[in-house]
Amino acid sequence: MSGTRRKPGRLGPFVEGYRVRLLELGYTPQTVRLMLKELGRLGRWMEAEGIEVGRLDTASVEALLAARRAGGERRPASMGELRQLIAYLREVGAMQPEPAPTLTPVELLVDDYREWLIRERGLAAMTVLRYETLARRFLTSRVTPADELGVENLNGADVARFLLGECGRVSVGSAKGKVAELRSLLRFLHAWGLTPVALAESVPQVAGWRETSIPPSVPTADIERLLAGCDRSTLDGARDFAMVMLLARLGLRCVEISRLELEDIDWRAGQLLVRGKARRDDPLPLPDDVGGALTGYLVLRGRHESRRVFLTLRAPIRPIRADLVGDVVQRLCRQIGVPHVGPHRLRHTLATALLARGASLQAISQVLRHSDLGTTAIYAKVDLGRLRQVAQPWPGAAS
Repeated sequence: MSGTRRKPGRLGPFVEGYRVRLLELGYTPQTVRLMLKELGRLGRWMEAEGIEVGRLDTASVEALLAARRAGGERRPASMGELRQLIAYLREVGAMQPEPAPTLTPVELLVDDYREWLIRERGLAAMTVLRYETLARRFLTSRVTPADELGVENLNGADVARFLLGECGRVSVGSAKGKVAELRSLLRFLHAWGLTPVALAESVPQVAGWRETSIPPSVPTADIERLLAGCDRSTLDGARDFAMVMLLARLGLRCVEISRLELEDIDWRAGQLLVRGKARRDDPLPLPDDVGGALTGYLVLRGRHESRRVFLTLRAPIRPIRADLVGDVVQRLCRQIGVPHVGPHRLRHTLATALLARGASLQAISQVLRHSDLGTTAIYAKVDLGRLRQVAQPWPGAAS
């Protein structure tokens, strides 16, 4: 039978479906055979223990693994290694569904807050995760037997005290982020009638001058070395090359690259639809070199059930997370021996290059898809030549 010579016991009807699923996820035939052996072991154990299909649960699987360890097996599988098998058996009804966790009142409130952030604010998944993490920490720190939500008698002093504890050892930028997260939670609590007073404005400002530095850029030679460091004849090199091209030539954000879908590429019109922040969809021209990079990657990638453009390289094959784009840039920097740069700095470099070629701030704002022209105005400091032309002499300085 597929993947094992021994009968798979009570899980025999599920062998072929599991094999197909594993191949779809990108596992190699050798790995599939090993994973099918684990299915067979579990099926035979169910038969020996008299466990019917559909009655298997997590405790039973853990008991099997404990018995294998006690029997002296050198390297028995772990629950983590069986996660694909468990997920599949639950999906086809051969295993009992995972019991729903008992949620505390704070967790239920945080769930409502998460839905509000997505539905009303339109925030990205990673931003939502950051906001709800702080909300959970804040509310949990205030819970008492008499106040299961942690919102009773909440006042500005409580808010300031929590924020001071959070921001004691972080940078100014991180502290400003926590202020925004806490204000968001307080707006939600007031909107839902859980606090009688709108406390969002009681969150103290974080001291710190804005826009005091020149946006950092990357030397053109280093960007070309990053691109040249990608072996475009391999799947991973072609994928990395396409990512860096999107960062350097179009100024896409990491999350925008991870969200890119096949339908977003209009080859005939030469356009790319960018799914940006706050649910914005912006069309951008697709330059020939960027289109060529995407084509080279997609040819090597082949067909996949996911409509996302960028997928992981190892099984289970799935859409990439946004933070993988930064990992790719960091790895390329190490490989070719250039100073580490973050992916967002490539976006700054594109804006600086456009300004040097005479592009207006309005045009740069459109390319970078800024919702506020004031955000783009930071690049006005980059053109030092023009700034020298308009700078006034220092009072009292020798002419």
